[in-house]
Amino acid sequence: MIIFFPVNCLLCFIFQILIGDPITTCLSPCVYDMICKLGFELKENCNINSIVAQNGEVCWKTITNCVSYTHPDQSLNYWESVQRLGPVCEAIHLHFLSLTKGQFEIQYAPWFQWTSFPELFPEVFDALRSLHSATISLSLMKLTSCLERALGDAFLLIGKECPFLLRDLLASEELAHVFGQAVMDVLKVFIGSPRGLNLRNVLWHGFASPQEIPPKYCSMLLLLTAGLGQLLESYCQQTKVTLAHRSFITLTNLEDLIVFPDVTHKILSVLEEVMTKSTFILKIMLPYWEIALMKFKAHRFADCTILLLTQLEAGLRRVFAAVNKCPDTLLTAESTTLYTTFDEILAKHLSDGKINQLPLFLGEPAMEFLWDFLSHQEGPRIRDHLSHGEINLLEFPKEAASQLLAFSTVLLLRFCDPEVLSTVKEDTAVRLLLSLAEGYHSRCHPLFQLKKQVLRCEESLRMWPLLPLPEEPSQDAARLEDTETNACYALITKILEELCHQMLEDHHVPRVFDDPPAEDIRLLSPVLYLTLLLIALELVNIHFVHGKNAYEYQQYLKFLKSVLQYSENLVVYTRPEKNKWRETINLTHAALMKIWTFTEKKQLLIHLSKQSTSKVIL
Repeated sequence: MIIFFPVNCLLCFIFQILIGDPITTCLSPCVYDMICKLGFELKENCNINSIVAQNGEVCWKTITNCVSYTHPDQSLNYWESVQRLGPVCEAIHLHFLSLTKGQFEIQYAPWFQWTSFPELFPEVFDALRSLHSATISLSLMKLTSCLERALGDAFLLIGKECPFLLRDLLASEELAHVFGQAVMDVLKVFIGSPRGLNLRNVLWHGFASPQEIPPKYCSMLLLLTAGLGQLLESYCQQTKVTLAHRSFITLTNLEDLIVFPDVTHKILSVLEEVMTKSTFILKIMLPYWEIALMKFKAHRFADCTILLLTQLEAGLRRVFAAVNKCPDTLLTAESTTLYTTFDEILAKHLSDGKINQLPLFLGEPAMEFLWDFLSHQEGPRIRDHLSHGEINLLEFPKEAASQLLAFSTVLLLRFCDPEVLSTVKEDTAVRLLLSLAEGYHSRCHPLFQLKKQVLRCEESLRMWPLLPLPEEPSQDAARLEDTETNACYALITKILEELCHQMLEDHHVPRVFDDPPAEDIRLLSPVLYLTLLLIALELVNIHFVHGKNAYEYQQYLKFLKSVLQYSENLVVYTRPEKNKWRETINLTHAALMKIWTFTEKKQLLIHLSKQSTSKVIL
């Protein structure tokens, strides 16, 4: 069951922390001025012909001359650079607005081929002409992720391991060598540092509302991407190298995460209704939610997911700051301190070591859903892959967007007035979503993955009779092996009886083997079944490992490693091309003796579980 505060306390708390003076921006005053005002201060006209030639070639010297540096260390002066680049951005924006779609593609389409997603850029051009602020912001998010991926490909022309963070990529000597340091400094002003415009991060982390992103900065990055393509072509011609694109990744374990039914028109209509009533959503961010639904209906599932992720982060950041009594600065994008992102929001502890109260507030099922989709290494880690341009947007799976949309619906309902929630819950589909959300448990935690492996092993063992048998030993060897094998059978029976005693209340345990197994099972099948049972029982009781002291814990790990070593040795000894049956029997007997000794001393987790249950009963 989901962990709730008492209902009346919960609702009062929600409305106390989320209803108040309307929030008009999630940008700090300094960042707001940098993005929304600074680039408009200089009113000088800039001749587009000094920036772009008739054939679409970018005149980089005009752009790089606008970048300012501090003295004497020659570090970037972001404030002055944004100010001086403002008129250049304006001229480029007006230039694009003056072009038809055909003219744009003729002049610029070839220069986007260096990216792994050239189809994106005509869409960005269309968004600019639409003058719809939320659509332009979405286009800018996709453009920056695509550009980051392309820059990583260019980095690998020289470097061996591409930096994970964009700021490290832009600061690399490799890219400075390919494109020139002055060009990389231009990119740093727009997307490479919190002291600059930092457009990528303020959008991808859900800080900037649609109206706070000047469209001319999207136009500027569109032209810069084309200009980079021109520089890269020149570099490749001079050095005789060829750019190779890294393959897109495929989302992992997505099939395990399908818990909600496909989002229907009914659910979409419910979501459209509660969007305007849920305190989870800031009013300034509402256009993003509206576009997200439009994109889902238009089967643009990557677009929908990108918008949902940024807005989930924005909403959860507010709740995180409130329940943990954090200062207001954690709610805004700052230029001198790290942002509060999903990494901090979903962490189990705060930076000062205190326990994060968000899991208690939202409940474990909701947190486990978020951890599965965003954090666990075995999960799809959708936000990371999307923001770094690692996913083919055109092939983004509907299932992922649908699951996230269903979860978002449930989350918004939790932050609705009780009367609204009561009315909406009259619908059967909504009640089903709420029920499934309350029963959610992790699919991508290592524990769940281990359970899947155990089940796969059990399926494999059921195929045992179909496996080829080793050649028959000589008669004398067979008699010796029979003796040793029977000793193994006896140990297996004793261990199984002990395990069954721990599982069954009545302690009436039948003998597992009245006689040794038939010829078509031999020794390995029973011992592997025993090992699998042992792992399964320990897995079920894994949480009781905290009941062991430091010494007992180390001994337990040592025991598990010995079982692992046994299974690894079996792989070596029982290969069809080099079968060591005699060694296998000896190895098995030694392993079974270790298991029996450990079991007889009641040092397994199943024993701790039994002891804990007995204490509770007493």
